[in-house]
Amino acid sequence: MTEEMVRRGGIRKLVVAIALILLAPVAGAEAACRIAVLGDSLASSYGLDLAQGFPAQLEERLAAAGYDCEVLDAGVAGDTSAGGRARVEWLLADRPSHVIVELGGNDALRALPPEEMERNLDAILTRLTAEGIPVLLAGMLAPPNLGPDYGAEFAAVFPRVAEKHDVPLYPFFLDGVAGDPDLNQRDGIHPSAAGIERIVDGILPTVEDWLAAAPTDAAAALLEEPEVVTD
Repeated sequence: MTEEMVRRGGIRKLVVAIALILLAPVAGAEAACRIAVLGDSLASSYGLDLAQGFPAQLEERLAAAGYDCEVLDAGVAGDTSAGGRARVEWLLADRPSHVIVELGGNDALRALPPEEMERNLDAILTRLTAEGIPVLLAGMLAPPNLGPDYGAEFAAVFPRVAEKHDVPLYPFFLDGVAGDPDLNQRDGIHPSAAGIERIVDGILPTVEDWLAAAPTDAAAALLEEPEVVTD
């Protein structure tokens, strides 16, 4: 990647942020972007106040970075990838402009076949991308007690699905949090408020890059380079 490409990429992110600010709605109107988090208990503020959950903390951090984005909680505790697949039409009724797919943890906890999870994630991304909705896929890892073979097969699903649909992948949603008692609730599975903060710290750069690469239609119009007219 050349220095010029890096410079242009940085300028593009800045322009997207400015565009979202300029497109900020009046009070009571919709935000410039609506990011739905289709997930399980990790996305549904399980055991936490709503303000401490992942959607709320991500929205707050994006706002601090200059993004006018509403982050919608579309998580259901206990949902497997099959449950998320069954809720896609319900999700679309909420008219999201972007979707983060965070599923797979309960598939692993139930030791469900990774090939079933792959079919479900593939169907979810197929439906969302058919609607022209940018998707960010969040990966998951299986618990070590399920064995190395299952773990490797499970982990391989996420990059394979992301590559197939040409969407960005955040490799491990619980990166830096899983297994740390100081960042999890008493069950050792669900992040505490501090754990969610750490998750947002980790995923935020990926989300910002994603928004820059796939802005809302209105922001995209501001990013179009004007036609150069020469004599």
